[in-house]
Amino acid sequence: MDQLPDTDTCIQPPGPDNSVTLRFRLSNAHSPHHNGMNILFKIRKLLKSKFDQVSNQRLKNNFLNALPFWLGAFLSGCIAVLYAKLFAWAEAGTVYIYHRADWAFFIITPLCFFLSWWLVAKYAPYARGSGIPQVTAAIELSNPKQHYRVNKLLSLRIIFLKIVSSLTMAFGGGVIGREGPTIQISASIFKKINDLLPSWYPKISKRNMIVTGAAAGLASAFNTPLGGIVFAIEELTKTHFSFFKSALLTGVIIAGLTALNFLGPYLYLGYPQLDRTPAWIVLIIAPLAIITGFAGSAMGEIILFILQKKKLFRRHFAKSVYVIVCGLIIAFVAVAIDFKVMGSGKEIMIFTLFTDDKHLAWYVPLLRIGGSVISFSVAGAGGIFAPSLSAGASIGAVFGGLFNLTASQSNLVILCGMTGFLTAITRSPFTSSILVLEMTNSHNVIFYIMLTALFANLVAQAVSRHSFYDKLRDQYIRDIHLEPLDREEVPGKTEAKSPAANSDPE
Repeated sequence: MDQLPDTDTCIQPPGPDNSVTLRFRLSNAHSPHHNGMNILFKIRKLLKSKFDQVSNQRLKNNFLNALPFWLGAFLSGCIAVLYAKLFAWAEAGTVYIYHRADWAFFIITPLCFFLSWWLVAKYAPYARGSGIPQVTAAIELSNPKQHYRVNKLLSLRIIFLKIVSSLTMAFGGGVIGREGPTIQISASIFKKINDLLPSWYPKISKRNMIVTGAAAGLASAFNTPLGGIVFAIEELTKTHFSFFKSALLTGVIIAGLTALNFLGPYLYLGYPQLDRTPAWIVLIIAPLAIITGFAGSAMGEIILFILQKKKLFRRHFAKSVYVIVCGLIIAFVAVAIDFKVMGSGKEIMIFTLFTDDKHLAWYVPLLRIGGSVISFSVAGAGGIFAPSLSAGASIGAVFGGLFNLTASQSNLVILCGMTGFLTAITRSPFTSSILVLEMTNSHNVIFYIMLTALFANLVAQAVSRHSFYDKLRDQYIRDIHLEPLDREEVPGKTEAKSPAANSDPE
């Protein structure tokens, strides 16, 4: 960083050519901006001198390699906590409106759906939806030939619009979650830090930074560090774990500790009662796994089918009408049938796991699945993790009532339903199992949880070979390759500006 020359060296004999320069340099030499820059320069110089005193070169290199991961994990944890608070307030606002003036949903819900979709469609098309397919696409594109395309998937603009769009839809009662968006937000933070590293800095793999960012995002969103690590290994990358295990572990730990320091020790759901369960419960869990496996994969296929058909809408008016109609449908169902159709569904999980009334009406799973399909097809920002868990929990609660199970047995069936449905969507049975176990500290029923994940995964693979996330990822990659590139994205290129901001949000 260049220092500002001393004032004395700037003074030259007065003349027509240098009088302006004299006044400019004198005024800027004492400006707050330059004083601040001088302070930063002195701090940087002091830190560099202390760093140079360390004689162990390997230690210095390891520290420099780890520092971007530590910084990214800390920032991700802070933003994840803030985002979680804002999301909870948005959902609380929805509940408030329902109890005070539920008729207002016929105005608020379509308006929020439209704003959520419009923000994404106009300013950041790849901020739509969950965020996990975008991260996996970014990981695949993180190679020397295509790394510049990752900017469309992970950026500061994505972070801002992801938060604003999802909060808007959540306030309107959309059936979305914050966990998938948190993963894309965290991956964007890590990617931006990697971009800002100076040229002299030790080379750090952009791919490893993105993977670690996504894992840190999941860990801080659910408070599930093991789930974040397993998610990175099973869902995000096929790279050998030894290549980035230290960075991944530290990233997940720091992001999780940051969230814990702000929120305190907590479980995403809590400690459900899980007493000794009889062996015959397997006879109920097995068909439950089959049903949740089919229902989850079918929901994903329906969403993909609708998104594909929406591409036939060429006019902006037709797209707008579709979004508004979706909002009106959600509002009508919430007011006329059951409010449980709205929101991420976390309240349903808490209600069924931690109250004496564990049974739900037979139609609630249909409302949760239908609400997820409608909300996700709008193509605003919003995840599908929590809606999938709540859909599975509602199916499990219906099973508990159908077979007249005890409270402890119903809790186990509800947890298995959550695991099976999430597995069908993600095709990540280990991740789904670990997440449910960590969210409820229910390690004593790990056998039943993993058995459900296994059966549900087999059923989902029979419905469709590729997962919901994989198909969306492939679609994003195709869309990016079809788009012309911005001039600033590839030095020396002269392509016209990408029309992505004005394209169809699918």
